[in-house]
Amino acid sequence: MAQNQNDVDLANEMNAAYQRLFSEIKKVIIGQDETIRQALMAVFCQGHCLLVGVPGLAKTLLINTLATTLQLSFKRIQFTPDLMPSDILGSETLDINRNFVFNKGAIFANIVLADEINRTPPKTQAALLEAMQEYSVTVAGHTYPLDKPFFVLATQNPIEQEGTYPLPEAQLDRFMFNLILDYPDYASEVEIVKNTTSGITSKLNSILNAEKIMQYQQLVRRVPVPDNVIEYAVKLVHKTRKDGTEAHEWAKKYLDWGAGPRASQNLIIAAKCAAVLNGKYSPDIEDVQAVALPVLRHRIVRNFKAEAEGITTDDIIKKLM
Repeated sequence: MAQNQNDVDLANEMNAAYQRLFSEIKKVIIGQDETIRQALMAVFCQGHCLLVGVPGLAKTLLINTLATTLQLSFKRIQFTPDLMPSDILGSETLDINRNFVFNKGAIFANIVLADEINRTPPKTQAALLEAMQEYSVTVAGHTYPLDKPFFVLATQNPIEQEGTYPLPEAQLDRFMFNLILDYPDYASEVEIVKNTTSGITSKLNSILNAEKIMQYQQLVRRVPVPDNVIEYAVKLVHKTRKDGTEAHEWAKKYLDWGAGPRASQNLIIAAKCAAVLNGKYSPDIEDVQAVALPVLRHRIVRNFKAEAEGITTDDIIKKLM
């Protein structure tokens, strides 16, 4: 496929910037290489991330480190049962001249950490929907644009479900990636303990800025994709729909609901980014397969049979591929 030389040069520059970012973040985040890679991919794809993992796996630290190395403004929202939509979006108040003034909420930042997002009721969770899709918020009939680039990175604890509210499907679908953080291996954990109990802190350097990030995001959109790769991504998504003509046997057996069209779109955008980060200028089917798990795992709904037999969403996606 023909490729603009300027885009090729920019792709090489983006690849080099990614390598520097990856090395910088690894100074602080140890034993989570795949999570770092996928989080950076979400940044370059202009996508939001849901990070799922037990306490102590550096979910919050990773997001804070991202903001530092990318030179982006960062705000953290601790989601609790009594959190109100106005705490997130902001509210109008009367000033001394009896005029309404809008006080911006915590959503007005480049990177917003929605910590333990499933601990707040659906009404408050819904406050994020417009922001995540339209990159704006509406309060008292007035619409306010958000700063760009804008990312919501939410965390969730998979083991403690008491006092939590499951995220609605519409909310889950707004997240480009669902990243599962696992325990670090033995050698990594030894290094973590050494680094965090010595009193010595690693100094982080800023690698990119908002302008450069948006330049790379636009580049990812321009990356050409062969028709057979698009057809593979769409067919993979159609395999998850148990009542469709392309339905896979496992979808019919183990799924209640399949993925929607946003899954196909995100598969292709993520595959484009994966290709650039791998030093290629156009994605192939292997790039789609490499991003299928984080893109699809939160967009398909297992049935009771799958849960009873211990079949996970990842097991199903791997079978479909």
